[in-house]
Amino acid sequence: MKAHLLFPLVALCACSRLPFAQPEDPASATPRAAIPAAPEVETATIAPAANARTADQFDTTSAAERAAAAAAPEPSGERSLGSTVASLGDPSRAGFWLETPLVTQVTQGRVVYPGTGKSARVELIPIQGGGSRISLAAMRLIGAPLTDLPALDVYGGNANS
Repeated sequence: MKAHLLFPLVALCACSRLPFAQPEDPASATPRAAIPAAPEVETATIAPAANARTADQFDTTSAAERAAAAAAPEPSGERSLGSTVASLGDPSRAGFWLETPLVTQVTQGRVVYPGTGKSARVELIPIQGGGSRISLAAMRLIGAPLTDLPALDVYGGNANS
């Protein structure tokens, strides 16, 4: 009877041996070019209330912050960093950000959700792995369904760099 309780644990441990489950070895990774910083987007510093339960309660960004994040890119341009599938990140973490393996250092950038054509200026934060995590505020701004895994186009830096 106890053997059937151990099977899920053994299966989970076995998954950690699969190549896709292993963190990328930084020494063998091909370094991506550093992306120059774009103008920073002011982000909310107010944390959601401890009893927050809805998207409106968790999203503490102001109208001014949302307007700044929705602003068109600078005329000097930017370059495409690629596409990524993103899940909703930690809803208690305020601001406009995207944790993604498409960058190797924290920088400013922009995400576009092709489903609506809307974009948001975000802080791009490097992570290991294949998928990305996007802030609640950014996901709401671009009109992506909070329960989906939207494909996003990611931009950063300056086209002249």
